Amino acid sequence: MTAVDDWESKLEAAGELTSDAADTIIAAHGDRGVRAIEAVGEERVKEYRDFTVVVGHSEEHVVEDGGCECEDSRYNLDPEDPTELCWHVIAAKVARRIDAVDHHDMWYSEVREFL
Repeated sequence: MTAVDDWESKLEAAGELTSDAADTIIAAHGDRGVRAIEAVGEERVKEYRDFTVVVGHSEEHVVEDGGCECEDSRYNLDPEDPTELCWHVIAAKVARRIDAVDHHDMWYSEVREFL
């Protein structure tokens, strides 16, 4: 069992972000885990018809198929290591496990036209 499997199973069993699960996330991911937990707590994980989007402080990041297009994912993480995740992917995984995703019944591409 990987560290990601560990905290995902803790979240799924509890149905909420317990202190034990939060500690496990932070132990596995450090600052990325802290930022992900903050994003979930601030309801910055948005689910559209076509994508999941995590709202950062300066831009939005699309999370799709367990990956992200952010610079951290592209340049700093090993794509062969399933435990190395950017904070956007961690946030999306956490939010899904505890039903904390902000659902929008619209296409993200439509939203982007207004931004």
